[in-house]
Amino acid sequence: MNKDLLLGIDMGAGSLKATLIDATGTLLADAAAPVKTSAPRSGWSEQDPDDWWAAVCTALPRLLDKANVPASRIAALSVSAGAHTQVLEDENGTVIRPAILWNDQRSSAQTQALRDRADARILMLAGNRANPTWTLPQMLWLRENEPDSFARVKRLYLAKDWIRSRFTGDWMTDRIDAVGTLMSVADGSSWSEELCDMIGWKVETLPPIAPSTFRAGTVGVQASRETGLSAGTPVIVGASDTAVETYGAGLTEPGLGVIKLATAATVAVLSREPHAGNTVINYPHVMPDHYYVITGTNSCASAHKWLRDTFFMSEGQDGSAAFERMEILASSVSPGSEGLFFHPYLNGERSPHWDSLLRAEFVGIGFQHGPGHFVRALYEGVAFSLRDCRDALVGQGLDFSTARLIGGGTRSSLWCQIVADVLGVEVELPGNGDASFGAALLAGVGAGVFADEAAAAKAAIRVSRRIEPNLDNATFYTEAHGIYVDIHKALAPIHHRIARMHANNGASPLKRE
Repeated sequence: MNKDLLLGIDMGAGSLKATLIDATGTLLADAAAPVKTSAPRSGWSEQDPDDWWAAVCTALPRLLDKANVPASRIAALSVSAGAHTQVLEDENGTVIRPAILWNDQRSSAQTQALRDRADARILMLAGNRANPTWTLPQMLWLRENEPDSFARVKRLYLAKDWIRSRFTGDWMTDRIDAVGTLMSVADGSSWSEELCDMIGWKVETLPPIAPSTFRAGTVGVQASRETGLSAGTPVIVGASDTAVETYGAGLTEPGLGVIKLATAATVAVLSREPHAGNTVINYPHVMPDHYYVITGTNSCASAHKWLRDTFFMSEGQDGSAAFERMEILASSVSPGSEGLFFHPYLNGERSPHWDSLLRAEFVGIGFQHGPGHFVRALYEGVAFSLRDCRDALVGQGLDFSTARLIGGGTRSSLWCQIVADVLGVEVELPGNGDASFGAALLAGVGAGVFADEAAAAKAAIRVSRRIEPNLDNATFYTEAHGIYVDIHKALAPIHHRIARMHANNGASPLKRE
């Protein structure tokens, strides 16, 4: 029987998704399973790695049942997950504590300490600036707050690597996830003793580094029993979620942008050179000899869900129905939401502000504003934040005239049009383009189904829909974005004063980055 199918698994912020495709990129089936995120304290975000494996063991049997194909047809699988998220094991292979996620903000004080001590040096060595997102300041937090856990660490895994190890028993990572720790040199080819020494981290606890398309091992007998996959199926190293989803969306040459509307939102472009700076993030890309440069806003679909859950959900109501009602209401509101502005800073902000103390607000509320205005203002506010992200890229000499749009937010046609109008660019929606699809393509490269990464993209990536910007709206939104920026400048000091007020009252808000 031909081994002609490819499996991609992605661990997302709230669920794990598995996708099965053939060598033309045609989707045979997909399946998902939820994963719980806990927030023991304000600004914290953690998950139990055992829940990830439980989700794998739930999703894969569902996938095989939906596809109605034998597991023996799968040529290879690959895994992706959020960067920076670490799993710590002791000498017995026991997970020491819950994994601290990329959106966790607890290490803000440690971030500032690292900046005060070696800001320029870290940027030069690692190619990126210290932020609470990164593993290095998170592990400094661990050293200062959970020293027993810090001392017990025998092995550090990144999230996708820990999941993969449940299949194979291997211990390794790829260059992209290595860079995401802020513990490696800028191209991810090796670990940096100097960076690790800044927090007293033992380099020997960090995994060997291999190419994203390297064969890490095969599905073991126990994993086969638990997931339904065939023992001996090749397992490819894989890469971080943003790397594979931008690749799966078609980010294979410079000049195209990929915009992700998901829990957070990102704007990414491809470059032949790194662009280290204080306003952007650099990673090696799955395309050999290229980097992808990325900017991001912390709250996107998460802000949309917050608005739904807080103001549009009633007891017993279906969440999808509430989203549909919100879309209908927002569609009846004209561009600009009749003077209502929204900043999506519910969990601080990344590009270009890098300020964990910023918070969201609606500005300009009047008696004329109803529920639909607030929904449209949220769509517009996220789009304005994406324009800030693009401006940060332009500051690095990087731009795009066409953008591929991916993520759950693309289910809103109105939101897609608003993004096109605010950025003034043509928007393309790929036929596939999520991380599990990109991971499946990498599996195909690693297994030899495709000659290389470019060949896989050419064979499997297609555009399903194009959206042109409305030029009149684009002109209007350029002026509105100027007001959006001025509101931010005016209110940022107020947010910091509010944080100090709460700190004086015994709360523990995050220190400004």
